Amino acid sequence: MTLYAISDRRLHPQGSLLDQGSALIRAGVDWFQVREKDLPDRALLHCLRILCLESRRFGVSVLINGRPDLALAGGAAGVHLPSDGIPTLEARKLLPPPLLVVRSCHSAGEVRRAAEQGADAVVFGPVFATPSKAPYGEPQGLEGLREACRGTSIAVIGLGGITRDNARDVMAAGASGIAAIRLFASMKNPSSEVPSLRAAMEAPVQPVR
Repeated sequence: MTLYAISDRRLHPQGSLLDQGSALIRAGVDWFQVREKDLPDRALLHCLRILCLESRRFGVSVLINGRPDLALAGGAAGVHLPSDGIPTLEARKLLPPPLLVVRSCHSAGEVRRAAEQGADAVVFGPVFATPSKAPYGEPQGLEGLREACRGTSIAVIGLGGITRDNARDVMAAGASGIAAIRLFASMKNPSSEVPSLRAAMEAPVQPVR
């Protein structure tokens, strides 16, 4: 079960990517994605290197959004490819295992193609309605997520409108974990809230059929 936190320094009280990332890494998320599209490369690489060094102490995988070159230069665990990013096959050639290639997908067909082209996991959504994912169309819903999970052997992580209240429904639909920006960014005390979220999600659930 993967807790996949996605950065947005604008949601941090001090606007700090490093503080936001460090708090979530120390709190015990599994993956932390650096997704600051507006930062200059120099600043992005500086932050990435610091977060990657810290992540190794806590067993967390840090991914960079869309940039295999920065992933390699910064010592990241891999790359997250947006749906309009470079092809999965190209990223896989640049980042051979054990480096991770994770792809954003918005349909079951896209999930299957990503798996065929060497992705290690996909982030699927939006599952529920959320303003940040409105450009990607109507929510897929739990049924769309369920279909995507049935059709592939790689990890499918639910994204879009994920809250503490619906996270267990996402897992019951077959997902391998949850990904979110606001869910994690809104935590006032990640060191206690991340373990609490994990414990709630790891409680036995009845699969939805």
